[in-house]
Amino acid sequence: MNYAALHVHSASSPQWGVRSLPDLCAAARSLGIRSLALTDRNGVYGVPNFIEAARSCGLEPIIGAEVCTAGQRAVLLAEDETGYAHLCRLLSDLHCRDDFDLVRSLSHARRGLTVISDDAQVLRSLCRQSRAGLYVELSPGHQMHRALALARELKLPPVATTRALLLDDEDYETHRVLRAIALNTRLSRLAPADVAGEGDRLMSAAQLAQFFPHCPQALENTLEIAARCRTDWDFSTTIFPAFNGLSDDEAFAVLEARAREGARRRYGDIDARVEERLRRELDLIFAKGFAHYFLVVEELARQSPRTCGRGSAAASLVAYTLGITHVDPLAYNLFFERFLNEGRLDPPDIDIDFPWDERDAILDFAFRRYGARRAAMVANQISFKGRSSLREVAKVFGFEEAEIKSVTSRLSGYCRAGGVAAAIADDPLFQDRSLNEDWRQVLRIAGRLEGQLRHLGLHCGGLVVVPDEIRRYVPVEVSARGLPLIQWEKDQAEVAGLVKIDILGNRSLAVIRDALQAVKEQTGREIDYASWQPLEDARTRKLLCQGETMGCFYIESPATRQLLRRMFEQGPAEDGAFLFEHLVMASSIIRPAANNFIREFIARMRGKSWRSPHPLLDTVLEETYGIAIYQEQITQIAMALAGFTAFEGDQLRKIISKKHKAQTLKDYREKFFAGARKKGIDDKTLHAVWEQILSFGGYSFCKPHSASYALVSCKSAYLKAHYPAQFMAAVISNRGGFYSPLAYLSEARRMGLTILPPDINQSEDHYLGRDGTLRIGFMQIQGLSHKALRAVLAEREKGGNFRDFQDFLQRVRLDCADVQRLIKAGCFDALEGRSHRPVLLWQCLADSRQDAVGQTGLLFDAPALDLPRPPAYDDRKVLAQEVETLGMLVSCHPLRLYRRQIERLKPVPARSLEEWGGRYITMIGWWVTGKRVQDKNGRPMEFVSFEDTSAIFDATFFPAAYGRFCRKLSRLRPYVLKGRVEEDFGVATLRVEWVGFLDEKE
Repeated sequence: MNYAALHVHSASSPQWGVRSLPDLCAAARSLGIRSLALTDRNGVYGVPNFIEAARSCGLEPIIGAEVCTAGQRAVLLAEDETGYAHLCRLLSDLHCRDDFDLVRSLSHARRGLTVISDDAQVLRSLCRQSRAGLYVELSPGHQMHRALALARELKLPPVATTRALLLDDEDYETHRVLRAIALNTRLSRLAPADVAGEGDRLMSAAQLAQFFPHCPQALENTLEIAARCRTDWDFSTTIFPAFNGLSDDEAFAVLEARAREGARRRYGDIDARVEERLRRELDLIFAKGFAHYFLVVEELARQSPRTCGRGSAAASLVAYTLGITHVDPLAYNLFFERFLNEGRLDPPDIDIDFPWDERDAILDFAFRRYGARRAAMVANQISFKGRSSLREVAKVFGFEEAEIKSVTSRLSGYCRAGGVAAAIADDPLFQDRSLNEDWRQVLRIAGRLEGQLRHLGLHCGGLVVVPDEIRRYVPVEVSARGLPLIQWEKDQAEVAGLVKIDILGNRSLAVIRDALQAVKEQTGREIDYASWQPLEDARTRKLLCQGETMGCFYIESPATRQLLRRMFEQGPAEDGAFLFEHLVMASSIIRPAANNFIREFIARMRGKSWRSPHPLLDTVLEETYGIAIYQEQITQIAMALAGFTAFEGDQLRKIISKKHKAQTLKDYREKFFAGARKKGIDDKTLHAVWEQILSFGGYSFCKPHSASYALVSCKSAYLKAHYPAQFMAAVISNRGGFYSPLAYLSEARRMGLTILPPDINQSEDHYLGRDGTLRIGFMQIQGLSHKALRAVLAEREKGGNFRDFQDFLQRVRLDCADVQRLIKAGCFDALEGRSHRPVLLWQCLADSRQDAVGQTGLLFDAPALDLPRPPAYDDRKVLAQEVETLGMLVSCHPLRLYRRQIERLKPVPARSLEEWGGRYITMIGWWVTGKRVQDKNGRPMEFVSFEDTSAIFDATFFPAAYGRFCRKLSRLRPYVLKGRVEEDFGVATLRVEWVGFLDEKE
């Protein structure tokens, strides 16, 4: 006989299920099961993936969920679309309503649902309404005799399940660990009610039948239920938002009118070239039904004057004319088919960046406009990474926090849970650490937590808007911030046809906004953001070509700054359009798998002769010197060389970038080679081209995306070149960028700016840049309460500057700890003198005591205190207070404290590094940032940026040096570095061979 598995949990059952959906489906097929229900706890977190996995194994997928509350439990299976909608609404209520009651919810919406339970209270209550679709669950190991007695009492049919979540014995150990993590307890303290039974595993029909000799109909009823449940689920229909209640034809008419109006605004007249592209895009948008989507996105984009529409959507002329994007796709030859093509089945998404501190207001507008009934945010399905898996497993085994941290702190933040054991075995950081058997057991279990769903988080920007009710399509929860949140992450939402709008926060847009505002307030000059052409300015072009781009969005990483210097070592570009194109290339070719092509790209750009790999690729690769740099060039190469359609080429791109798992890379490689061979192309050429295609593995970028960000980069560079104080103040104030505040302050000094300490009368919350100075903001004072900050600024606005410390104490009543922080940070030095800090601290304590006396309501005043007059602090104490309150030294560079030691060593200053090519030298450096990578043999190494008081410089720790010195890196200490200077295209770096510290005792 056969049976249908109707109660099954996967790893998408938060901290309950164990095995992945492909594992479960493969196991079900091997056991002869034909119909499989996914019934994860309180959600349908993996349903789109489940349908794909089940069908790939030849199974009939049934959608369901196990609903568990404090006192109620039932398995619900969707018989049809109505049942699925009721299931989604019920699960939404469970997560969103404090008064949720399973029986009450089912009494209102049970049509289309099969209910399976052994909960007597639930079944008795539902029986009073109707017995249709009710079954009593009989599961081995779960008091089957009581369940069978209940079935007979209520005259309800029994059904056999195994409550399956295990496939082998090892899974039970993993399940118990997950439960201990979920309950924040140790394994030894788990109660039987906290965990599943050891027998809750997937069984064959023969195995399960052995438990039901007295009730064979329980197995037969599984097939009856399965036959009643829909299994041909189709989530492929795209669900577009509806704009202003318009019909599809009306929405398209509005879109076309606005696009043509925008085209005239952008271009003046609509010439033949613009008309042809506009017509082609509009026809495709109409055919695909995307008009509503464009109108909704345009409305959101209009809510801020500073946006950056990016991603593949920036290749769309319609998006450009609507003001969603700001790069001219015609001028920069952007490939529209990367965004939308006739064969594309999944919905496109448009990404829009807003200033980071305006993003919440944009989301508020969206939810006011469409309501929580129609709109919700996309989830991040939070799983275990390397560090978290190791930490959580060690905790439930009873390890102390300090010991756990000593291990996890050495792991890379990019380490996967499944790669923990291998990372520790191979990483030089663990050479001095041997792990005992208990730790080895922790490692084994931590590796099994790969892909386990812990909880939902809020996606950084994904908004879904539907035309009717979001809860029809997917259950909704409430995020920690109070926003409605669907249970699927972006990939499953896309598979299910939900169209995502990415509303993202970008700190650099806020940097530009704040710097422009400061320029306007201080100089009266108002720069129009929309019409601004920064590359028409020679100083901006020079800054970019010299790689002086610290603080400039998207192009400030050490790798990009080095690349720009190599590209333009022969001199700055005079043509703004040429420079822009090459900035776009530079920001796109910096990707993990493209290192082999970067040197060749630079050489060709600087004059080396070249030919594309095949004449058919001449037009595809002409603008990028015969090297594939942009994602869409994968599609274009496949179309030109192998006869792919735009859709097939785009599928290849998705597979390469690991965004599409329905097809294997092997299938497409065979198709690519077969199509190219038909055109007579030899295998040597094909292998060379295929190598370029593979270089896009992992993350890579399309040209429209990089071009959109390059616009922001250029505006940042202009401000840095012309208004350095205002720009650097905005960079640090918005807490963004690649580097720490200390690194940006060092850059400001190198630019000739004077760093001023925080001042009670001059500082604002944020940093202030003015007239060649950079004033530290109150925001930098660590631990200063928001209440104190608001009080100081409000009183200063109301009553003017403070005359002295006593005036401050009388006008602003603050907690003593906040006043002490202000004193130690130097906020009163300009009023009272630095030497008076100890006296001010005593006065602060006395004032707080007076306050305390006043609050007790004593009859007589406390006698005046005779305060001590302590001596002034020495320089070392003052600097220590700087570090304590500001988190860094601001009055001088940290290396100034080691002037004598540095003089003895006579190091090469960083600004002179290029003069020492090929020689072995000594340098002094303060650690700025680092990036750990692997060489071609998989061995770890690291690129580190250091700085001295003259310049920032880059150092390379190849595997041998990294293995020897890696445990000394990432410490904020004064480094002594010895090594050989290597020069590449005029850019010098230090190949490190020895590391020490200036503050080490000799």
